[in-house]
Amino acid sequence: MTSAPAVDQHTFVLPDLGEGLTEAEILAWRVGEGDDVAADDVVVEVETAKAAVEVPAPYAGRVLELHAQVGDVVAVGQPLLTVGSPTGPDNESSSLRATYRQPDGDSGAVLVGYGTGHAPARRRPATSRRMAPRVISPVVRKLARDRGLDVAALTGSGPSGVVLRRDVEAAASPAEPRADEVRIPLRGVQRAMAEKLVRSRREIPDVTTWVDVDATGMLDARDALRAAHPDRPVGMLALLARFVVAGLRRYPELNSRIDGEQIVQVREVHLGIAAQTARGLVVPVVKAADRLTTLELADAIARLTDLARDGRLQPAELTGGTFTLNNYGVFGVDGSTPIINHPEAALLGIGRIVDKPWVVDNALAVRKITQLSLTFDHRVCDGATAAGFLRYVADSVQRPLALLADV
Repeated sequence: MTSAPAVDQHTFVLPDLGEGLTEAEILAWRVGEGDDVAADDVVVEVETAKAAVEVPAPYAGRVLELHAQVGDVVAVGQPLLTVGSPTGPDNESSSLRATYRQPDGDSGAVLVGYGTGHAPARRRPATSRRMAPRVISPVVRKLARDRGLDVAALTGSGPSGVVLRRDVEAAASPAEPRADEVRIPLRGVQRAMAEKLVRSRREIPDVTTWVDVDATGMLDARDALRAAHPDRPVGMLALLARFVVAGLRRYPELNSRIDGEQIVQVREVHLGIAAQTARGLVVPVVKAADRLTTLELADAIARLTDLARDGRLQPAELTGGTFTLNNYGVFGVDGSTPIINHPEAALLGIGRIVDKPWVVDNALAVRKITQLSLTFDHRVCDGATAAGFLRYVADSVQRPLALLADV
């Protein structure tokens, strides 16, 4: 009688996804218990506060256990799944063993802090697994503490009775929704944006100033560039980005952030472009926008907005911005008082462009008019500096050739 082969187990955890991210929500499992996986196979898709990310396996083996369910919020360092492979001299000819690759080197996985240099996890006794902590995530512990709840009194819905975020939220709001109510939980990108906006309003003394502008010249310049470069995605936003970058060179106070008791001015302009997607509002960032030509800005903006709408942005493409540009005119509105994208110091918005009567050379004419609004952190500059920047951008919109001749 042949005994069952011993099994090496490897439990791997949610990796450090970088950029200060501490947790992620399980969107979809690509494997199930009993499936065989090879090193670097994508096993789960998660959504962080920045974007959806595919997580590869650093180990090869057979999936023994999934430690979270779709919809669970998992903290960095919390177990994702356990794989195992048979060991021992009697199993060298096993076809199953032949499919496994032991973690004796790098798997090729590119996620930050996620390689194959981990020591194999020891199999815990059944009694140990049953006595596992009922709250694994420090985020869930803090949430319960903030809501005044005793986690020991909660019933966990996670694996082995682990208390999850949804359990705390359900205990904090136990009442059944009314028949005429629909309650939609804030999750993923939407929840992260909500938290950032609340923090911005809480910490930043923001001020908004605005001006009406004749955009006829800018639209003429756009049409001329399109005619000269029909293969390039030249749009109004690319020209406005060019004017903003040039303005920030003259008024660097607005390309900054507050760090404690200091104002940090950034030498390069990392320009955020607010984009509405099916998953909510995101702000992809054109890195070193001040080094790009107008056509290069057009290419970068088109690429990032396409990735944003498809949900394929990488976390690094959503962080590091120093100034944000927001085209809310696409929604058919004239003006707005937007909230600054924390920790930046300013945001410029443009409204819809409409035909209006306008005085040109002492005569009334019909022109393409829009409204520019600048929301800024009053700690980094005074109103005169903000008005100077806004006026510079507005003048560039009205007379783009005067600016383009110098850049």
